[in-house]
Amino acid sequence: MALLHRADLRPTKLELISGWLPGRRWHQGAAGDLDRVAAFRFDDPAGSVGIETILVRYGDGPVHHVPLTYRDAPMPGCDAWLLGTTEHSVLGERWVYDAAGDPVYLAAVAGAIIEGTGGAEEFVDVDGKGTLERREPLMTARGTGLPGSTAPGVAAIRRIEEHGDHTMVQVGSLRIVIVRRITDGDLPAAALVGRWAEQPEVVLAFLSNG
Repeated sequence: MALLHRADLRPTKLELISGWLPGRRWHQGAAGDLDRVAAFRFDDPAGSVGIETILVRYGDGPVHHVPLTYRDAPMPGCDAWLLGTTEHSVLGERWVYDAAGDPVYLAAVAGAIIEGTGGAEEFVDVDGKGTLERREPLMTARGTGLPGSTAPGVAAIRRIEEHGDHTMVQVGSLRIVIVRRITDGDLPAAALVGRWAEQPEVVLAFLSNG
């Protein structure tokens, strides 16, 4: 379950992404007003890290896949993955990271792919007193499942490589490929796929052997 709050953020998530995205190797398209296309969340079993995937685009340009994590303190040695900080009117200062560099997100996405699970149910604390209201996510996400395999814990990242349209992260024996520009294509054997509005199902991430 993802617990959300009715809150103001300064700067907003889109403002942070707008300042960060043009500097990525996989960014494509003219700058301008950035629109949110869809989003979903994973659950952190420990309840301490917010995990949200946001899909964004400039005008009619390509859809970019931006998974983020929200923390209440900086991750040591991870400044390269920091988008910036935001002031959350309920939770206070939050450090916002590109989730490709966060072991909590990597464990969540690997677990979803291997176990065939999906995004978290979203509940909003509507009054600050624990009154929860279910909110429908803007998109669905599901892992294809990998029978006979068990999702590993992710304690450390061995290697991260940025490429023209994806980010590859090596964690233990797993190689996780995060698709950064959404396109139509074949479905890998072990993948996280998403769907929103009238969009056919697309690949968001997958496990690679090579």
